[in-house]
This record gives sequence, structure tokens and C-alpha cells, in this order.
Amino acid sequence: MNKNSNSVSGAKKPEGKARRLIRILKEDGFGVALYKLKGRIQRNKDASNGPAFFDKEQLLKEENTVFPKDIKYSVLVPLFNTPKDFLTQMIDSVKAQSYKNWELCLAYGSDEEHSYVKAIADEYAKNDGRIKYKKLLKNKGISENTNECIKMATGNYLALFDHDDLLHPSVLFEYAKAICEKNADLLYCDEDKFETPEKGFYDAYYKPDFAVDDLRANNYICHFTVFKRELLNKAGLLRSEFDGSQDHDLILRLTENAQCIVHIPKVLYHWRVSKASVAWNPYAKPYTIEAGKKAVFEHLKRCGIAAKVVSSRAHPNIYRIRYELTSKPLVSIIINAGTKKAAEELLKSVKDNAEYENYEIIALYENHSSDVRENAVFKDVSHLKNKSVPSLLNYGASLAKGEQLLFLNGAKRVFSKGFISELLMFALRKDVGAAGAMLLNPGNTVNSAGMILGINGTAGDAFFGVPAGYSGYFGKCAYQRDVFAVSSGCMMIKKSAFIEAGGFDEAYKEAFFDADICLKLEDKGYITAWTPYAKICVLKKTKAVNGEDAERFKEKWRERIIAGDRYYNPNLSLRHTDFRVKDNCER
Repeated sequence: MNKNSNSVSGAKKPEGKARRLIRILKEDGFGVALYKLKGRIQRNKDASNGPAFFDKEQLLKEENTVFPKDIKYSVLVPLFNTPKDFLTQMIDSVKAQSYKNWELCLAYGSDEEHSYVKAIADEYAKNDGRIKYKKLLKNKGISENTNECIKMATGNYLALFDHDDLLHPSVLFEYAKAICEKNADLLYCDEDKFETPEKGFYDAYYKPDFAVDDLRANNYICHFTVFKRELLNKAGLLRSEFDGSQDHDLILRLTENAQCIVHIPKVLYHWRVSKASVAWNPYAKPYTIEAGKKAVFEHLKRCGIAAKVVSSRAHPNIYRIRYELTSKPLVSIIINAGTKKAAEELLKSVKDNAEYENYEIIALYENHSSDVRENAVFKDVSHLKNKSVPSLLNYGASLAKGEQLLFLNGAKRVFSKGFISELLMFALRKDVGAAGAMLLNPGNTVNSAGMILGINGTAGDAFFGVPAGYSGYFGKCAYQRDVFAVSSGCMMIKKSAFIEAGGFDEAYKEAFFDADICLKLEDKGYITAWTPYAKICVLKKTKAVNGEDAERFKEKWRERIIAGDRYYNPNLSLRHTDFRVKDNCER
């Protein structure tokens, strides 16, 4: 979100460090607060590629590179009462670009106390014809001021840039490279924060590739967004009714029409932090929260999706989407319980917490006679020759009458009210193949918050072992997002998609078959979604991973593993699951 909008009365006083610590302790408890502190310290220690990391030889190579396409960037910067040093540093970071075919379009509506803005812009424009500026008769707000920049622009690619931030000298080069190689029409990169260049750069945000549910939950794309002019022509200009989250609104509209969205997994943008900015204090500009909700709601409406948008516990600018259940299909809950007692206990927990009436239960167990009860079939599977976990679940699916299959694998107990509805609101979407829940260990730690491809050479459960109340890396443990796979401990799949994917691969014995089917669903054009609002408690510790299953998965999906998880940044560790940055041993 941009920081150069008009000041707004009613904004809360910036939160001091001591007050913030007290608030976190009250809201989250000591364990979560300690984990947050450790994560913050670690992220601040991770060096990002700020000005001190410029490679002069590399920049010279970039300057001499000839691209096959004629790409001209129009860098759009609306100015409002910009401090002198912020303004000059921003302009200098554009002038330092290794890719030279750009223009800088400045529109300023500053008050008379900041008349120096014109003098500085005059001086720069006099010495560099690529710099344009327009003095506005009045300040029209961030959206309309940006639109004035667009009117000045002559480039075939437009770039949104905040007036007090900095660009890495290679960013336009890297984007040009991606445009030529992939024909990208919308691009973004990773970013970090700084207060002054002298103090250094910290808290790098390593983003996923394009993920629609992540973008609906929060404007993770944010900086540095570049897009083809034709794409803007389809989407339309910025809209002042969304000021405060006007970039989120625009990016949502752009992505609705984009053909090729490319993420550059490098820190190429530096976001200046001040105590009056949202980067420092989420309550500094409360109007941004409502503007963001409105932006997401309107996007969903354009997509023909009925839903409510509210703030999440992770952050006021991170949203929870409550999708309307457009139908109430029969859900077949398939339980691989092991024993009759476990099946009965889980059945009771389901009935106590479902808050969704149209379901049936197929409970699989051994060494007891089969029987039928209300909404439930208890099925003895002792007669089956292949009793691997995927074969049992496939057998359960073959008995299912429902349009949606909900697999509860192993000793699990339903934890949250309305868990079926929380999963169903995703599973009903045409683009979603599978949806998964938050799995919790008995000690109130995370068992699985989606899965990460490539962990330890195969795949692993995200955030395993972290405190249950921890929001995670930039909130990722606390909002609805897209993942490469979800655990079979709680997985809902459309029956039609399950059949289309060929069911679970019975070559596996007890592990990785869930990751396997999600990859097969991805090959069919589906996405896999994860939600923290459906919670399942695991009653016993997870067994050690089956070595044969691991090798089978690694061999079958070798190329995909090497390519990497598109929802997990390549700068993040593949030895840990809490989204920490790679250490020197992994680089």
C-alpha cells in the first residue's frame, strides 16, 4: 500500500515499542510473543541486496545488454509534501538503473510549504530529458495524482513507485529480461524495509509466485508493480474511492485480465518505514483497512463470487474471506480410523462440530463387522488385500455418494465449529481441486498449515511445531492462501476432480500420496487452497516418514521438485518449515 496519500484525521498515535510488546503479550501469550520476537530478530539479521550489495561489473554488463523487444518504462510517482532527501534519493535510484530506456513521470500537489519540490524537479528535468513533472492546481489524492502521471506517460510498460522509496539498480533490467523471455504483462519482485539508507535494509519479504487467494487476503504483490499499458487499458485507471488501498484495487483488476504474471524472486525494492506509515504501525492509517476490504469485495463481485470480507487476526490489512455457500451438496466424510473405538469417537466429534447437515460418514476400521447407523456406514476393511493408507481411502471414496469427499486420515479429532462449511466454501469453487485445514498437535502446536514442496528433498508440513497462535511469516499461518498441497489428515476434494486425477496413488504405503494427488490436480488446472479457520486436532504424534514412499515421491516428481514450489520463495529454507531465510550453508 502506498504511503504518499493525504494525511487523515482520526489516525491512531504511532505505537511505541514497549506498548507494542505489552499488546502482543496480552493478545498472544508468552510463547507466541517469544516466537514472534525470534522471527523478527532473524529477519532483521538477514541481509538483503541494498545499495551496499551493488555489483559494478554486473551492472556494466546489464547496461550493455541488448534486448530483442523495445521496452520503455514509464515510472509513475505522485508526490505529496515529499521531504527533500526522500525526493532526491528516490529520483537518484531511478537514474541509477542499469536499463536506460525509461521516463520518470512526477505529478505533485504539494502545499506552498513544500514549494521546493518544484525546484528540485526542475533541476533534475533540466539535466535529464527522461524526467517529466507536472504541478497540479490542487492535491487530488493518491489515485487521481497517479492518473495524472499516467496521462504524461509514453512508455509501453507502466511502473508504480512510491515517492519516498528506493529501487535496486537492476530492477528494470530484471523485468525487461522477464518480459522478453516470458512475454510477461504484469511483474513484481521481493522487497525489504529501511528507515534511512545509512542504517541498512532489513525484514525482507520473500513472496510467492502469483496466488489468487493470497492476493485476496492481502496485497502481497504491492511493490514494485509493473504492467503493460494494454493491460491498464482493459482494467481502467486508479479509483479515488479506494484511496489508501488503491494499489490493491488496481492490482486485483490488472490480474483479472493478465495473461502472464511474473514474480522476480529477488529483493529489488526498498520500502521506507516511518512511524506514520502502515509498514510500521497498521493503525496509522485506519482508512486503508476499509478501502482494502472494499477492493477485495468488488473484485469478488466482478468474478461472480458472493462473499463477505473482514479483517483477520493476523493483521487489520490481512482479510478473511467468508465465501457464500451457493449450494449444499452431500459431503462424504471418509475416516481411516484404524479401530472401531477411534471411529466412534471421531464420529461424535464430527456431529458435535459440523454445523452442516448434509453429510454422510464412511468409517473404515478392522476386525469388526460392518454396520450402518444414522448418516454413517461403519465398514470393516479386514478383507482387503492391499491395506495401504491410499488404498483404504480409495476404497472409502468408491462407497461415497457425495459430490465432495472429505478425508480424515488417522487419529484426528474435529476441533473447530463449522469445519465442513469452512472447507466447502473453497471446494465449491470451480478453480479449486482440494482444500485443507489447520492441523494441530496435542501440545497446541501446528502439525500442518499446508505443505511445502522440496522440504528435505521431498515435501513437508508448513510451520510444523510452531505455537498454534503464531501468525507466521508475514501472517502466512493465519490467512487463507494457496499451497502446493494439503495434508490427507483433513482434505476435501471434489469427487469429479478426484476421479479425474485417478484417485490416490496406491503405490505409496502411508505418506506423500496426499502431496502426489495435489500435484496431479495441479496438472489438471486446479489449485489447492488452505484455510486456518478449519482446525483439526491430532490425537497422536506423527510417525516417521516412510523411506520407500519418500524415494517414490522424489523420483516421480523430480523435475517439479527441482523447479521449486511456486508458493514458496526460493530464498527460503528447504531444511526448515517456518519460512525462515536460507542460511549460508543452503545458498
